[in-house]
Amino acid sequence: MTNRKRIWGWFFFDWASQPYNTLLITFIFAPYVKELIGDGAKAQAAWGFGIAAAGFCIALLAPILGAISDVSGNRLRWIWLFSLMYVVGAAALWWAAPGDFDLIRTLFFFAIGLIGMEFATIFTNSMLPDLGSKEEIGRISGSGWAFGYVGGLVALVIMLALLQENPETGRTMIGIEPIFGLDPAAREGTRAVGPLSAIWYAVFMIPFFLFVRDPKVAKAPKGAVKAALTGLGRTLAGLPKRRSLFAYLGSSMFYRDGLNGMYTFGGIYASGVLGWSIVDIGVFGILAIVSGAIFAWIGGHADVRFGPKPVITLCIVILTLVAISIVLVSRESVYFIAVGPESAWPDIVFYVLGALIGAAGGVLQAASRTMMVRQANPARMTEAFGLYALAGKATSFLAPLSIGIATSLTGSQSLGVTPLIGLFVIGLILLRWVNPENAKADPA
Repeated sequence: MTNRKRIWGWFFFDWASQPYNTLLITFIFAPYVKELIGDGAKAQAAWGFGIAAAGFCIALLAPILGAISDVSGNRLRWIWLFSLMYVVGAAALWWAAPGDFDLIRTLFFFAIGLIGMEFATIFTNSMLPDLGSKEEIGRISGSGWAFGYVGGLVALVIMLALLQENPETGRTMIGIEPIFGLDPAAREGTRAVGPLSAIWYAVFMIPFFLFVRDPKVAKAPKGAVKAALTGLGRTLAGLPKRRSLFAYLGSSMFYRDGLNGMYTFGGIYASGVLGWSIVDIGVFGILAIVSGAIFAWIGGHADVRFGPKPVITLCIVILTLVAISIVLVSRESVYFIAVGPESAWPDIVFYVLGALIGAAGGVLQAASRTMMVRQANPARMTEAFGLYALAGKATSFLAPLSIGIATSLTGSQSLGVTPLIGLFVIGLILLRWVNPENAKADPA
């Protein structure tokens, strides 16, 4: 198996898994849930609490699973298991029907798929150092993220053009009825986003499983679980002594939480505040994804030239300014300037903000995983990405929970997203103590 094939096989995980983020979390399913609930603020709060619960499960188990995998090997076995969770969780969203909508059941299956995607990502990310040298992994990570964005774009275009119906006309964005005879009145075209995401993942994970091989041992040694948990405990106890890694995990914990908050609530926000239809949000998504794909690739090359830290810093600054701007854009005003109800300026500005979120977000996530590789002990790479997932999820309840609380208290979607600003600022401050060349191994 050539290394080129292994790299392309690894790229296909990003391609296969991206629709969960693009179609379900942000642009299609979340706004659809808002439609079913009816009230934008109530939907934003419910969505926040549901995502927070899934994040808690991920934070609790991620480092433990990573530690066990490093000792026992066979990361592919774990990826198979979590892929099954992804497919089952996504496919079950088909039953979120207008006349029989069960919010608890919907959030439960959504969480199953989300947990499966996040855990599979831990194990695939830990394979990044096996694909190239320290100088090459920045480009590989950026190219993989860009490839994933393209996959999300293709899936979104298919969804908008062939499946998702406008609730008023019953036709898709290109003016046809949903394919396969799906009933627009029952919103079957929109509900097909779950099965589409599941089938997409199952099909495009085939190159991953064909071309990617795990160099780690496949058979667990005796006492592997105990050894893994002991090693994890030693790693956690030693984190404060490793200032760079400790600061980076803290920084990424906050800025990734802010970014995920933007992705999670972007569609619901645009629907509730600007009155956008799901088709409008889909076009917004296409713009953000195209921007993300282009800049993730560019960012990968910038990572190679300048290192990940300046790239991450610039992206956080951009996203902080975007978070401030989101609060200042509504149907009534843009940056404190009053506009008429028919003005296109709120829409134009929000499209620009979407492009910036896509661009900075894609670069930030690609550079973040290369920074994690530089901070980690090579012998405990999956554990390191488990800690990285823990850092991303330990406070992942903060963005959705604080948005849910702020929205509930104020009754305003605009004021409800203000916590995102603070998350980015804290992440930027903690990044100061991160040494991008830190490669110190865990203490024995």
